[in-house]
Amino acid sequence: MVDFLSTEWFQGLNETLESADGVPLQADALTVRVVIEFPDAPNSAPHAITFSIGAEGARVEPGDHLAADAIVRLSFADAAALTGGDIDSASALRDGRVKVRGDINALVPLLSWLQRAHPSAH
Repeated sequence: MVDFLSTEWFQGLNETLESADGVPLQADALTVRVVIEFPDAPNSAPHAITFSIGAEGARVEPGDHLAADAIVRLSFADAAALTGGDIDSASALRDGRVKVRGDINALVPLLSWLQRAHPSAH
């Protein structure tokens, strides 16, 4: 198994996103950026990642983006558990483990696409 947030993890996720069905956005739609923060991540791991999705596709990169539409904050352990499929996003939100700032409406239409593109990212 690949370690969460390792170079191989980013590469595998981006390959999965590249081969996924088309992004559910119009050709002239602006790119949506969501920063996911893990304030308690180990020093050896990024403390944030940026998920960018636009008409041309989706990509995940280490670090944050100043022009994020939304910022999602959760613990490193919860992020790893979500990515590994050990907990689901609905439970994490309901239990208050995930905090969202910014335009939550930017996230809603993309969630089902992301789940189809990367099934373990519930």
